[in-house]
Amino acid sequence: MSADLQHRLTPSTVALLIIPPLMWAGNAVVGRMMQGVVPPITLNFLRWLLAFAILLPTAGWVLRPGSGLWPHWRRFAVLGLLGVGLYNALQYMALKTSTPINVTLVAAATPIWMLLLGRLFFGVAISRRAATGAAFSLAGVATVLSRGNIEQLLQVKLVAGDAWMLAATLVWATYSWLLARPKPGSEPAAIKADWAAFLVAQMAIGLIWSGSMTAGEWLWLSSEGHAASQITWGWPLAAALVYVAIGPSLLAYRCWGAGVGRVGPTIAGFFSNLTPLFAAVLSATLLGEMPKAYHALGFLLIVSGIVVSSRR
Repeated sequence: MSADLQHRLTPSTVALLIIPPLMWAGNAVVGRMMQGVVPPITLNFLRWLLAFAILLPTAGWVLRPGSGLWPHWRRFAVLGLLGVGLYNALQYMALKTSTPINVTLVAAATPIWMLLLGRLFFGVAISRRAATGAAFSLAGVATVLSRGNIEQLLQVKLVAGDAWMLAATLVWATYSWLLARPKPGSEPAAIKADWAAFLVAQMAIGLIWSGSMTAGEWLWLSSEGHAASQITWGWPLAAALVYVAIGPSLLAYRCWGAGVGRVGPTIAGFFSNLTPLFAAVLSATLLGEMPKAYHALGFLLIVSGIVVSSRR
């Protein structure tokens, strides 16, 4: 892919990169609502298990011996560990002990990690436009999170959950770069051409990682003496699982993978900063509060960061 194509934002590409942060904002809201209903790592496992079951009828062929997956299992094992096993498990763990404002502030650093990882491990120089775009984007996020009052940002206190979210952002930045820069011959053409098969290949091995982590979580809960009461079964949990399996998992991952393939992870990373803006709007809607002027200002700053960083 040429550098020219990697940095060209068309309306369809913009749509592809806006859908994931919208789904992820809903994922953060649902993840917060599910605290106390289901353990965080278990929620991640159930989410991907349901998503796997949904895609299996259409992309189950990828699991057959001759599909090309198994000779390249190391590649999909790494992608499955990062994208399926770790990222959302870490985010759900962060939401258990940290506040939404802290979690979204830490997640807003994703474009910075994209730039640094690209420079350190993939030889991609940090341009002045990218650095300026990062500054605009972070300013927009800070405006939304502080509700237009910078004093609220100065009062933020970091807790253990923020460290989990920091780890999650690093995981996601690494995952995005690995998607964009595969080693030659590491992805069979038939699997790479079929987005569902490509995601199933990641989930097939990622569920092994996630299942192992879930087993460890329940062993820990059992040692604490309260494992049996950790899941509250009912319609709220069922509805949450359906949403996180279809929206943030299948739809968001499909759009994100296609968007990263078009513009590269650096530019795509700036779109992830729309997540806290969407989360603020969703929270305001659920609480019956109308959006404020600072939402509009934050949106303009974030979009400015995207435009500045993606200009040729």
